[in-house]
Order: sequence, then C-alpha cells, then structure tokens
Amino acid sequence: MKKVLKVISLVLAAIIALFLLALAVLSFVFRNEISAISSIELRKPRVENTLQGGIYQMTFKGNYYFEDYLAQGGAKNDRELLDFIMNKMTKGLLNLSIKTSKIGCSSFTAKKSDGQRLFARNYDLYTTNTCIVRVKGNKSRHASISTVDLSFINISPDRNVDNLISKAYCLAAPYAPLDGINDAGVSCGIYMTYQGDGKNIVATDQNSELPDISPTALIRMILDYADSIDDAVKFAQSYDMHDSAGTSFHIMVADKSGRSAIFEWVNASNGLDGDGSLRKLTVTYNDKDQHIGQREGEAGFQWVTNFIIQPGYYAEYNDKALVGYDRYNIMYDELLRNGAVFEDEMSAMKLLQKVAQRTLRPDRKADDTVLTIHSVIYNLDDLSTLWCGNEQYSDVDGMFRYKYNPKKKLFD
Repeated sequence: MKKVLKVISLVLAAIIALFLLALAVLSFVFRNEISAISSIELRKPRVENTLQGGIYQMTFKGNYYFEDYLAQGGAKNDRELLDFIMNKMTKGLLNLSIKTSKIGCSSFTAKKSDGQRLFARNYDLYTTNTCIVRVKGNKSRHASISTVDLSFINISPDRNVDNLISKAYCLAAPYAPLDGINDAGVSCGIYMTYQGDGKNIVATDQNSELPDISPTALIRMILDYADSIDDAVKFAQSYDMHDSAGTSFHIMVADKSGRSAIFEWVNASNGLDGDGSLRKLTVTYNDKDQHIGQREGEAGFQWVTNFIIQPGYYAEYNDKALVGYDRYNIMYDELLRNGAVFEDEMSAMKLLQKVAQRTLRPDRKADDTVLTIHSVIYNLDDLSTLWCGNEQYSDVDGMFRYKYNPKKKLFD
C-alpha cells in the first residue's frame, strides 16, 4: 500500500512539475502580451443609451514585433497585416478583423504665447470605445502616446473591454493609431480623403518595387522612429501605400521646429481619381505651400480636414463638393484672427470644439450617432498631451493630461 501511495505521489509530483513547467514556458512566450493585457485600465466608463463610449488606457512596455513587420516587407492589405498580428501577438489563437467607416476629422498647427508648438486634432466618427495607447521607449524606438478607435480592431461600441477575449483584441492596438506624439516632439494624424472615381471611394494601392505599408502602420513607424519631420517624409517615400479597408487617407505631420507637412497620394484631376495604383506621394510643407492658395501661402500654420488640398484636384471647391470644407474655413478664420497663437492648450481646445460635430450640427436628428470621438492637443516642446473624449469640453476635470517622463521613458 505504501509503495502504491509512493508511486501515486511521484506521478502527481511529475504532473505538477510538468504543469508548472508548461505554465512557465507559456508565461515566457506570452510575457509581452500578458504585460500589455494586464495594463488595460478603464479611464471613463461607457454610458448606455448615450453617445459616450468607454475610454481605456493601455501600455506596451515590451515587444509588439513592429521591426519584424517591417523586415518582412510590411503588408499589402488588411488580411496580410492581420495574419501577421495574429501569428506574432496572439500566436494564432484569435481571428482578428479591421473595419472602418466614413470619418471626418480636423487638425491644425499653432503655438502658445510662450512659443511652444502645438498639434491639434479632432477625430469624428460613430460612437465607439477608445484606447489611449502608451508605448515605453527603448534603444530601438521612441516613447509615444497615441489614440486608437477600438471598433477598428473588432471591439463593438456596445460592449465593454472587460474579458480576456476583448482585451486580447487590444494587442493589435499599436498597429492602428489615429494620431500621436513621440518623445522627439514629432506628432501626426490620419484623415479620410474620400478619393475615387466620382461615385465610389477608391483606396490608394501603389505597386512598385518598394515594401508595403498601410496608413496606420506608417503612423506607428513615425511615432517609433522619427526624430523630425524629415524622417517622416523619408519613411513615406520609402514605401508603397495601401490604404486600409477600402478607404483613402492623407496624413499630417509636425515637429517642434515649427515645420509641418501634409502627405497626399494623388493622381488625375477634377476629383476623378479612380485608379489607386497610379497615385503618387505629394508632400506639402507649411512653409512651401504658395501653390496651394493665397491663404495657405501667407499662413505660417497648416490645417487639414477631409479633402485633397492640391490645386486643380477638384472641379469645384465649396462646401457641397468637399467633405470638411466648412471646417477648413472655420479653422483658418480663427487661426488668422489670433495669428495661430493660443494662451494655453485649453484655448486651442476651444477651436477644436468650434469644429466638433455637435457644434456644427446642433439641429441634427436624435438618432444621429456621429460625434467627435476625441479631441487632443499635443505640445511638441513640452511633450505633453491634453485629451478630451466624446465632446465633453465642459468637463475640464475629466480631460486627461499626459507628460513625457524621461526617467520612465513613458508618457505618464
């Protein structure tokens, strides 16, 4: 009997040892993913039957394999990108998807009265959950903070991020930033352009010998590696652009030198741009934009909404023909009035409020779920952020402030 018990004890000990070994191996293999998932924090809860989506924060201190993504030559489409993310980050355990919709956004550059440079951004879409993503800097990448729409990575706006599956989807967040800033004072954002053949939106789909990239992956590259706007331009010039989810985009980048630029992939004119493979990258700098128009040439600041700014691209330039033309004009008028100089970040936030969805459309239908999901002011000199969700501009205490901490190499 004693021998039997001894054998059973040895077997149980072996099973426990194997279990602990397997657990240790899994913990090591998934150490970066476990760290990221465990960092997810609810900053503001979703409110049922309102337009208030949940606001979360997530921190990536370890590897999310972006260097591996670039080394393989990027991705030509959403499926290739998702396959890479699933294999690397979820080890094939989750089936991810990316989706988007018609988005209307606004940005401008300005400065504070003390000379510090600002990059401002509104992101407009249907109500959704949002994640503020912090990336810790290391020897190979900058620290950064960015914003991600969680509906893009398969998290329903009607659900909370409160279980392992939904949290695991957030592992794709580094590949889907909409805007952000890094610790070198480089900031950027992405905006839909509605390019196409006059009837349908057509994605940019370049096909040369260059490696491939999507707009949000280019944003990630800029945040991770760009020391200046010149680096951002080099990155954009070194890749074939493949717009995500059948839509078309342009990108705006600024750095603390006061320079900014708008990246646009264009072809043809009169608004007819139906072959995305023929588009070429055009970079328009804030100090070299006289060809765009008199207003742009005379202004030291730069601003952008949801139409291509290149002259002659459209047959008409008016509110009806161009998405965001009204917001474009409002921002220009306000920036011209004050010389694009604001007392502080809150003053700049007031301009974003003027071009927010509820401000522009106060008489909209009760079932209209489009709003400005987030507004953010990035200070490129102070390396700080003022972030407002769901048009809650009167809730000053509810806004989020972050500032780069060089000791932690993180935006706190």
